[in-house]
Amino acid sequence: MDKSTFGGLLREARQRSLLTLEGLASASGVSVRAISDMERGRSLPRQATLGELMDVLEVDEETRRRLVRASARHTQEAPRQLPPDLAVFRGRDEALTAARALTSQAAGRGRCVVIAAVGGMAGVGKTTLAVHWAHQVADRFPDGQLYVNLRGFEEAGRPLDPGEALGGFLGALGVPSGDIPADTERRSALFRERTASRRLIVVLDNARDAEQVRPLLPAGTGCLTLVTSRNQLSGLAATEGASLIGLDVWTEAEAVTALAARIGQERCGAEPEAAAELVRLCGHLPLAVAVVGAQLSAAPRLPLRVAAAELRDARLDALAADDPRTDVRAIFSWSYQALSAPTARFFRHLALHPQPAVSAEAAASLAGVEMPLARRHLRELTSASLLSRDAEGRYVLHDLVRAYGGELAAQERDDRLAAETRLLDYLRHNAHAASGALDTRLRTELPDAPVPGVVRVTIDSHAEALGWFRQEEPAVMAAVALLRDPRLLPARTSLTADWEGYFSIMGRWAEEISVQRISLDAALTLDDPVAIARNGGMLARALTETGRLHEADEAVDLMLRQLPRLPVAERASTERCVAWVRGAQERLTDAVRHARRALALYRTLDQPSHVARELNAVGWYLALLGEYREAIALCEEAVPILQKNGNRRNEAATWDSIAYARQHLGDLDTAIADYGRALALYEEVLDTYGQAEVLDRLASAHLDSGDTEQARANWDRAADLLDATGSPRADELRTKARALTGRGSTTP
Repeated sequence: MDKSTFGGLLREARQRSLLTLEGLASASGVSVRAISDMERGRSLPRQATLGELMDVLEVDEETRRRLVRASARHTQEAPRQLPPDLAVFRGRDEALTAARALTSQAAGRGRCVVIAAVGGMAGVGKTTLAVHWAHQVADRFPDGQLYVNLRGFEEAGRPLDPGEALGGFLGALGVPSGDIPADTERRSALFRERTASRRLIVVLDNARDAEQVRPLLPAGTGCLTLVTSRNQLSGLAATEGASLIGLDVWTEAEAVTALAARIGQERCGAEPEAAAELVRLCGHLPLAVAVVGAQLSAAPRLPLRVAAAELRDARLDALAADDPRTDVRAIFSWSYQALSAPTARFFRHLALHPQPAVSAEAAASLAGVEMPLARRHLRELTSASLLSRDAEGRYVLHDLVRAYGGELAAQERDDRLAAETRLLDYLRHNAHAASGALDTRLRTELPDAPVPGVVRVTIDSHAEALGWFRQEEPAVMAAVALLRDPRLLPARTSLTADWEGYFSIMGRWAEEISVQRISLDAALTLDDPVAIARNGGMLARALTETGRLHEADEAVDLMLRQLPRLPVAERASTERCVAWVRGAQERLTDAVRHARRALALYRTLDQPSHVARELNAVGWYLALLGEYREAIALCEEAVPILQKNGNRRNEAATWDSIAYARQHLGDLDTAIADYGRALALYEEVLDTYGQAEVLDRLASAHLDSGDTEQARANWDRAADLLDATGSPRADELRTKARALTGRGSTTP
């Protein structure tokens, strides 16, 4: 088999580790058949499965990257977002009986959407039941499964916005990022439209209340929606017809059976009274039993009576006010104390992450350790049931475990500040590298190096950059909002600067607006004029893109008030940004005024490329105002500067401006030639959007000259390019092309 394929790479890694198929299966928990199918090229793994295999094989970082790349699927598939099912799932017979009845309604395509709301206390196994249920019936819903953690109950966080969850669902259903609306109401309407004829399972985990859930309900009568929440969602039952399934703690028999599944029936049978006491001390809480079971598995010679005595003597804080047996803090303490000292330190740092799901690289940066050591710590924590893995392969701290780790970390304030500083540097420096991979013009070094201990991720391609941004987007959103130490304010003001390109490409304007408001507030608190101007500019741009022009004006006014306090270069950049906003608002006279000010400031600096770029900006706005000859003169001044500096993209934009002005002066042949120059340069720098914009204007010039056939061809080509980016403008240009169908060319 070709060793460049995933199967070949996996087989090579297994053989290098001296493991048989059976040995790898035993160590990873993945079946022999599944591994064999992968090695023979018959299947590709999910990310969580791949992570388990790579951890067992202990591959180096380069091999890890090659395996991840080779495992990528290149075709649109039905979404498969469910977390893994729990192999030791036990009990819940009554709940599963009710679940099967509800499933039959949905799978039978009844006349109503079937919704089940699973309620109960923290750690009672709501998610475990919902995921197990979904896996058991997944084959009856062929259009896939969607899953989201709504983060309704997290000590230091806030519930997930339904609009953000909808953005993820729509993307999983194949909606191009550019077609995803900015506001929650329209996202919800599009989600209902896309699910109307599908047979899906939708799992809405850890919901805060019914209002958070309602926008996320699918419309298909063949869909099954499972909601878990600590609250009884009676409102959902009253208005949406949801069936409520309440979960209590296990019975003693169920809890002992579950413990035996983890540590062995023989061991429990040898000490039945001690086994029963252990689960009673756990309050029969499934999460607590799981932690105890994992710890006992790691200490196979420890008598159950000794373990019960240690747990009995521990100081327990009440989880429920009237029932101290349901407190799991002592159980977490027992598990924590059994960790090696380095892993215990790693755990304390991991709990400082502002999100429950954390990538291995972010975890390593928090703790300030290298990746191989971080992966060993993560494996130890996973084995101790203090961590789980999500469908993306990230490591997840249950909310109670995270709260416990946070209490431990709170005792080390200076260490906490250092860890949070490393996390911010991880998010900032790697975002800068990823931004450079998305746009080669941005491949520069930040003026400061990351603090020691920060992991630098290797990002060589556009796909790797987008993958990293998607992985860490929840972390950066939470970091900006939740890391409140005043000493971190300067870092928070600059954290999202290199995320602007990603937000723009993905059309995630709502998300950018959210983080930029917080960053701007931090800048205002510091009274830092440069940070205020920069964050205000990014906020104004995002608001303008979403049509919130009045709010954009407020941001622009704030920027303009900073002008007297800014260094010359920042003042020029701010004037340029204001000009762009005014141009987008079609306030062209204002746009020209601010662009001229920026140009005058750039002329005082030794930055010829900036001067040339701004010459084109002024020229473009003048052309839009009908001042064609002055526009041409300014742009022609810019061209040789851009050519000397090798700035191909801005040179392309400048030829586009010149062509537009000449077209409107009636010099069509020259305009068409100049559009051709712009198009060739945009092709050279792989700027798809720029090519489409030029082709649109070139088509209009051909139409003006009577060449209908060429005009139609250019609009079709532009539409094809925009289709590849997911831009909604593709339909507009294709409509222009269709309007010319049947019209012959009148070119002499």
